[in-house]
Amino acid sequence: MTKIHVLGSVCCLTILGACATVTRGTTNQIQIMSEPSGASVKTSLNQSCTTPCTLTVGRKDEFSVVFNLAGYKEQIVEVKTRVAGAGAAGFVGNVIVGGVIGMGADAVTGATLEQFPNPVEVKLQRLGPPPKLTPKEIREKAAQEKAAKAQAAQEKATQAKLSQTAPAATQSLEKPELDVPKSPSLAQ
Repeated sequence: MTKIHVLGSVCCLTILGACATVTRGTTNQIQIMSEPSGASVKTSLNQSCTTPCTLTVGRKDEFSVVFNLAGYKEQIVEVKTRVAGAGAAGFVGNVIVGGVIGMGADAVTGATLEQFPNPVEVKLQRLGPPPKLTPKEIREKAAQEKAAKAQAAQEKATQAKLSQTAPAATQSLEKPELDVPKSPSLAQ
């Protein structure tokens, strides 16, 4: 009976030994987003999708994400790995439960790692001249220009009122014009 208990214990420790591998798995979901959406995405892992999308990658995979959209500059984002808080906890759990076997399994599978940035987000930069405006955008722009002109006219009217109501004292500060005879050569 003791041999069965020992064998069962060894099997349990082997199965549960890789705590992070068991609890976190060996793959990770990476969200890919762009502004504007609809960009084609290709990774250095030969995966592709159209934004917004989600890709599944191995936890230890580091890769590049290339964004392309007609009329916009191509952008590349490097995705790296780091030890995750939950992955580190699972790795420490190996010391208690799984020992060296579990630690080795987690290290090989990358179960203690996570990718960053996640989500991968970019704001694409437009190439060339700005796009043609929609009718709604044209109306909004015209309304903004009209409001700016009205504000400028109001400010001009306010300035005119202020200059008309200025006290006579400011006029006395002005230099009086002198009646200087002009020379004949300057008169021509």
